[in-house]
Amino acid sequence: MRIFLSGSIRGGRQMLPVYRHIYDFLESVGCDVVSWHVVDPGSDESEAEMSEQEIYLRDIGLLEESDCMVAEVTVPSIGVGYEVCRALGLGMPVLCVHSAGANVSAMVLGNPNMQGRVREYASPDDLEQILYEFAGALGEEWRQ
Repeated sequence: MRIFLSGSIRGGRQMLPVYRHIYDFLESVGCDVVSWHVVDPGSDESEAEMSEQEIYLRDIGLLEESDCMVAEVTVPSIGVGYEVCRALGLGMPVLCVHSAGANVSAMVLGNPNMQGRVREYASPDDLEQILYEFAGALGEEWRQ
């Protein structure tokens, strides 16, 4: 299963360790996380060498080639919101996760298309369970 992982880049990188945990967990159970740049600590520098259009085309191309999307929405990000909306428009299954107590946008929490697919986690174990359940709901066989 090809998964597009979305997380804030320009909006703040404080969640980078969480993005890395999500990426590593999904890869460890046999998924192909296509948006490697989200977990790249040097993405600011590498993207500085790309035009805005090149970044857009890369991200949308990877999204459109994916089977589903996981978005970490703890840190508000216009880009993440755009990608979530685009994925929903494509009919793609989307899971949004956020840390406990995060001030998540009403545009995510109130979206009827996201019913039951916006989940809060309090620990890495919680997060892994949520990711595992999402994959199971898609009917995939995941290895432990």
